[in-house]
Amino acid sequence: MGEDASADRSAVPAGPGATVSARGAVLAIALVMATVCVSQAFGRTTWSVVLPDARDDILHGSNTLAGLFGTLNLAAYLIGALLVAYASARLPLVRVVRSGLAVATAGFALAAFAPAAWAVALGLVLTGLGGAAVWIPAPRLVTGWLPSHRHGMGVGLLFVGSGIGVVFASQLASFLDRASDSPHTWQMVYRIEFGIAVLVLIAAAVFLHSEGDRPATIRGFGGFDALRFVPGWVPLTLVYTAFGFSYSLVYAFFVARLKDDAGFSAAGAQAMFTIVGAAGPIGGLAAGAISDRIGSRTAMTWTSSLAGAATLLALSNSVALVVVAAVGIGFTMSGTPAMIGAYMTARSNPDTYGPAYSAITLAFGVGLMIAPQIGGAMGDALGSFAWVFVAAAAASGLGAVAATRLPDGGGKRSLTPRLRSR
Repeated sequence: MGEDASADRSAVPAGPGATVSARGAVLAIALVMATVCVSQAFGRTTWSVVLPDARDDILHGSNTLAGLFGTLNLAAYLIGALLVAYASARLPLVRVVRSGLAVATAGFALAAFAPAAWAVALGLVLTGLGGAAVWIPAPRLVTGWLPSHRHGMGVGLLFVGSGIGVVFASQLASFLDRASDSPHTWQMVYRIEFGIAVLVLIAAAVFLHSEGDRPATIRGFGGFDALRFVPGWVPLTLVYTAFGFSYSLVYAFFVARLKDDAGFSAAGAQAMFTIVGAAGPIGGLAAGAISDRIGSRTAMTWTSSLAGAATLLALSNSVALVVVAAVGIGFTMSGTPAMIGAYMTARSNPDTYGPAYSAITLAFGVGLMIAPQIGGAMGDALGSFAWVFVAAAAASGLGAVAATRLPDGGGKRSLTPRLRSR
């Protein structure tokens, strides 16, 4: 019974007056990465991967309904952010993560064995809710097992977990599609992911516990009262909102821009998008580590600037330049949220973190949701996606300007999540 911090003498600081063994820290971080892989990567990516088959099987070929189902998942994620702001003021963050993982697992079960389209829709709502409940606390938990000069790298590891999930989901769907002609192959993808989710949920229930983990004490609607206690919260919110707008525009129209405007084949455009995805985990890990070394303000300023430059470079018709642009976009599109997560963990405490990160996630979500409609209208009105990418680059530029207003000092931490020793 209880926590055993003496099993390994090479202990890693996990908060004031607490230590956790190096081996235990590795296991804990890997487990949180697995929860992110399941709830975030599987929960947000799989529908896009299986959409053509699922659309033809249960939605009578309707792209409108297929798009609506994807929007349900994102809208549920934003509602989940509000719920996390409420829950983190009443529950320890580890319990929020375990609850979110359970909700996401129920969503996979519905999608895996859905008797009708409504069940899939409900499943996507549940995975959206669960994804928010896992992702928002995850940076605080991971950095709790690391020394302060490794917090950025720790948050970056979450993007490695997410990247693994994205690659797994897409490759699994591709393999099953080649291996079977069944119209229900898309459900087999969800069934396999449901099995993985159950295993991760059991592991989290058995091993993931905390010492000193307690609910936040600052409440208020959406967590905005807590966010005001974070130094530099105004420019940080602007950085994240601008990032959400730019990210959403580029991801929504990257393939369409290359096919419609630059003359790329469908396969060639998809290959460029694959490069964007592959650069993501590297960007999250590297950008977090860079912010540890040069400071959040400088790192976010340069990363936002790089995002704008890469977005403009994607306007080229040259394959070589588009490859460079794809790498830059992928790097910065995961690097920016990794640095924001590290910033929040360094400049908040157990009284503010959960609600504050929920609030800033809502701001990010506003930019995320309005961008596709604006970009689509611009594309239809102008007959090209060029100005859509110019708008995305301009948003990144505004984010870079806002980042220069951030304070660059450190912050103390007091959350001490721990693993139960067996």
